[in-house]
Amino acid sequence: MSVTAQPTAFRVAILTLLAMLAFAGNSILNRAALAVGSIDWATFTSVRLLSGACVLALLLGWRLGGAIIPRAADMKSALALFSYAAFFSLAYLELTAATGALILFACVQISMQAIAVALGHKVNALQWSGLVVAFAGLVWLLLPGLAAPPILPSLLMAAAGVSWGAYSWFGRGADHPVRATARNFIGTVPLALMILLWADGSPQPVGIMLAIASGVITSALGYVIWYAALPYLNAPVAGTVQLSVPAIAALGGVLFLSETISVRLLAATILILAGIALTLRTRH
Repeated sequence: MSVTAQPTAFRVAILTLLAMLAFAGNSILNRAALAVGSIDWATFTSVRLLSGACVLALLLGWRLGGAIIPRAADMKSALALFSYAAFFSLAYLELTAATGALILFACVQISMQAIAVALGHKVNALQWSGLVVAFAGLVWLLLPGLAAPPILPSLLMAAAGVSWGAYSWFGRGADHPVRATARNFIGTVPLALMILLWADGSPQPVGIMLAIASGVITSALGYVIWYAALPYLNAPVAGTVQLSVPAIAALGGVLFLSETISVRLLAATILILAGIALTLRTRH
């Protein structure tokens, strides 16, 4: 009888780091493509989803076959995934990588807690405190002022966060998360093709390449890497390491996109991540 070797702690750490870099990379790639007008938001979204679906079908189709064909039960997840990707790209027409990642991450966590409450899950006092702190940081970030991000793109990113929160909730407890991810990406294909009706202008090769990189590397392969590491991380650690994503996105924005970090953004980041950290720690 053969025994499957457990990965070393170093390998799990590397996989986790790569996954966090991939998640933050989505913000940087989206902003890099859209900020300079090398591609429109609809084409970027479409290419991202189609390329992600293709690479997952190629990676898994040869050994899973019909197991990656979307089922009726997958349609709500596919719709949530599509909504997230579309709102995400729309928001990054104006938001910086750091601001977008922070709003997204805050709204993902807040929406997941709201769903839990609506379904009757108990939320203790410390969790409520964490949510209040995180929400206060988000409100402070969006209050009118010279350093506040534009409100409409911020609301669009909040909608992306709610969509991702719903997508994450739908996928809780999946027996084969990578297989489910493949079905969800493939399920977005009709919507990804339909959204091309909103395409505006002729995308440049660099914009197409950035969209493919977002779909293949930082989305599809990023999720595969994350699910490879996830079984070896306990729940509090898995939640806490994701706090690094807005910080990595902010650093990437400074290094690659010449973005600046305002005092308001820094203070809001501290509040939001502290609140989410408290919620994640008490959730388990």
